[in-house]
Amino acid sequence: MGSRLARLLRHRWVDERSVRRALPAEALDRLEAQVAQSERHHSGEIRVCVEAGLPLSYLWRGAPARERAVALFGKLRVWDTEHNNGVLIYLLLADHEIELVVDRGLDRCVPAEHWATMVRELSRALRAGRFEEGLSQALAAVDALLVQHYPLAGDAPNANELTNTVHVIA
Repeated sequence: MGSRLARLLRHRWVDERSVRRALPAEALDRLEAQVAQSERHHSGEIRVCVEAGLPLSYLWRGAPARERAVALFGKLRVWDTEHNNGVLIYLLLADHEIELVVDRGLDRCVPAEHWATMVRELSRALRAGRFEEGLSQALAAVDALLVQHYPLAGDAPNANELTNTVHVIA
């Protein structure tokens, strides 16, 4: 019960100011530019979502960050790309957790253990409070996989099916 209450308070305490301290506007702009640059080399779509804390309904039932990330994967329409190769990079600031939710096209190309290893490695920067660095590393890792499995053919531009803006939920 104590840890559940502590988590509830932590998630209610983290707000928009906390997000702005962790990722100021300039950091969000750099991440957005990194997404745009990445998508010039592959047909995949990357969305970055940063959430201050989970909604009460998730906290009440003790839901993990992964459950929320999967819900946002659908809500932000990352699943709805032409080649089924969208990736959501989700940061839950209150828990310093990162989740990678990958659409079925790319997921078939990369073993599940590879994704789990990536998340473990990226979590180190986040737990140390290096949020921009952790998200930038996540973007670079996802970019490398998308370039490997979904390179653009010739001079064909990426259709950019999703916005490159970092989605912030405070």
